[in-house]
Amino acid sequence: MVKKTKTGRKTTKRKKRESKQRLATRRIILFFLGFLVITFAGWLLYCILTLPDIDQAVARTRQPSTTITAENGNEVKTFGSVYSEVIRLNELPSYVPDAVISTEDRRFYAHFGFDIVAFTRAMLTNIFMGRYAQGGSTITQQVAKNLFLTSQKNIKRKTQELLLAFWLEHKFTKEQILTLYLNRVYLGAGTYGIEAASQKYFQKSSRDVNLLEAAIIAGMLKAPSRYNPFASIERARDRAKVVLQNMVNNQTLTEKQMKYALTLPVGEDESYKVQGADYFADWVYNEVNDYIGERDNDIYVYTTLDQKIQENAEKILRESVLAAKKRNVSEGAVVVLNKKGEVKAMVGGIDYRKSQFNRAVSALRQPGSSFKPFVYLTALQNGWKREDRIDDVPLSIGKWKPENYDKKYHGSVTLDEALMKSLNLATINLSESLSRKDIIRTAKKMGITTPIENTPSLALGTFEVKVIDMATAYSAIANGGYATWPHAIKEIYTRDGYQLYQREADTETRILDAAAVKDLTKMLEKVISRGTGKRAKIPGFAAGKTGTTQDYRDAWFVGFTDEYIIAVWVGNDDNSPMKGVTGGTLPAEIWRKIALSIHE
Repeated sequence: MVKKTKTGRKTTKRKKRESKQRLATRRIILFFLGFLVITFAGWLLYCILTLPDIDQAVARTRQPSTTITAENGNEVKTFGSVYSEVIRLNELPSYVPDAVISTEDRRFYAHFGFDIVAFTRAMLTNIFMGRYAQGGSTITQQVAKNLFLTSQKNIKRKTQELLLAFWLEHKFTKEQILTLYLNRVYLGAGTYGIEAASQKYFQKSSRDVNLLEAAIIAGMLKAPSRYNPFASIERARDRAKVVLQNMVNNQTLTEKQMKYALTLPVGEDESYKVQGADYFADWVYNEVNDYIGERDNDIYVYTTLDQKIQENAEKILRESVLAAKKRNVSEGAVVVLNKKGEVKAMVGGIDYRKSQFNRAVSALRQPGSSFKPFVYLTALQNGWKREDRIDDVPLSIGKWKPENYDKKYHGSVTLDEALMKSLNLATINLSESLSRKDIIRTAKKMGITTPIENTPSLALGTFEVKVIDMATAYSAIANGGYATWPHAIKEIYTRDGYQLYQREADTETRILDAAAVKDLTKMLEKVISRGTGKRAKIPGFAAGKTGTTQDYRDAWFVGFTDEYIIAVWVGNDDNSPMKGVTGGTLPAEIWRKIALSIHE
């Protein structure tokens, strides 16, 4: 029998103690592992239980589209989400899915909904570059996100995206998943799906797109708002080159085919589409619900807009204002009506991309002397004659001491002369000999919708008006004294052709004395032929009035021809003064150019 030494007993005790410590450590590790497994399982269960209802997600409603068209049927603008018919994969040229797969998910046919290789590559790239530079989502994951989830970035959504991707891969074939993707993906300008995008950007079915157009569509998937052809055709083409190179790298295209693709045309002739009518389209779109109420179907709104007048007015105003930059002119607005009050053109500013504020219908500006015809019309309706005389002499009303533009006094003048030369003092004397309430009533009756302050200075147009209101008021003179209301919507149809609205013929309501209107028209004709509006002179009949406000903050020319009423305003949004720009200069010149372009 061998006796244990004291050292041996100590060693045995130490081993037992170490064994207990290792056992305790294992238990702790197992506990934490178990906790992590249970937590993960709970998290997974939570994500599964909170998955969206798949049936409801597939049938998710959208904002109905509203397509605004000109009177010739050409498209002005489309609002809302535009979806088109479902396009099957076998209906598309083979290079369409090839372009998409080569750019968005090269291993689409090899993975099971989640591409570990692409995810790892993207993660390493992002870490190396120190920013989010590359995504690792598969097409299946994008379908899951587009159909069932929001774009919110968090762990829960990403987990659910993976679960749904696995479900999609189990439920559908690769071809069906790609078909879902191509028909539901957002492609910019309010379009969802390849067919809607192809119709929007190229005016053709996606079945007929060429190789370059297919590459442009595939290129848009990265950033639809940036790379769509409407935002920038140059950026769209540059991005398409990247897609074509991806196709070469993926061996679905040769170098020779790539070079050929870059020579192909993009889209059909776009002359059918109205250019520069965004302000008009916005105005019409905001009015639609007043006509037919809320709706849940796509509609087409047929309007009174004349494409040629609109495009010419937009071009003339923009070029004229930009050319007058040295005179501190930065903005302008134009409204063109016919004698029925139909809006034929509307330009709400010189650059819609920089400012969507519609100065034709929303801006409030002082009309200056372009308001004077309301004073003279009131006088004519109260028995005054064109040849009657009024004093153009110094006057003061309280502390107010108005002056003429030329700082001179013209003594006794006829009404004809006073309006032709736009004499302030004679006009105020005339206004004060009438009832100012009558003048206000006349202006309101003719179409001025903004408040008019009952003060002596109203005769000089010191209150604020809208450009469209001035055009409407002058249309009552142009049509012989009948009430008009500016309108643009003629008919509204659903996509299936069901009529929701049709404008009825307006009943003629006389609001002005015919003889007074006739006399005023002759007076306004003299303004152009011999007075302050000489620069607006055109071959044939034209009548109108200049308007300039204090310190040259606003300049107007409002007038009419045999067929159309044109209101022009120029100025600055911040109300800063222009440099010597009067109604008889730049606005009269713009008015003349627009009138000539119409009648040519």
